[in-house]
Amino acid sequence: MRLNQVTVTMPDLDAGWNFYCTLGLKPVVDARPHYARLLCPDGDSTFSLHQGESNGGGTTVYFECDDLDETVSQLEKKGLYFTSPPEDKSWLWREAELFDPGGNRVLLYFAGQNRINPPWRVR
Repeated sequence: MRLNQVTVTMPDLDAGWNFYCTLGLKPVVDARPHYARLLCPDGDSTFSLHQGESNGGGTTVYFECDDLDETVSQLEKKGLYFTSPPEDKSWLWREAELFDPGGNRVLLYFAGQNRINPPWRVR
C-alpha cells in the first residue's frame, strides 16, 4: 500500500484553498465550496479539503492498492471488518471503507490514472 492523501474537514474551503496554495500545494480538483484536492510539491501525494464543521472525526486516510479486491479479501481473512466492500465510485475510483480503532475513516482504493489526473483536473 502507498499513502495517497489525507482529507481534512473545514468550514471555509476558500480559506483552506488559499492557505494550502500559499504553502506550495498545486490544485488538482476545484469543486469548492464542497471539495478541493491539491498535489503536494514533492512526490505525488495529495491533500484534500472537505467542507464541514471541524469538530473532530473529519479525517479520512486513503491507501492505494494495486489489487484492491485481493487486498480487502486478505485483510478480511485477518479479521478486519469493512463497512463497505470494494465498489466503483462516480469519481472513477474503486474503494472499500473501514474504520480504525480510533474511529478514523480509512479507505483502501485503486484509481489508476485517475488518481491525480481525473478528466475534470484543473488545468
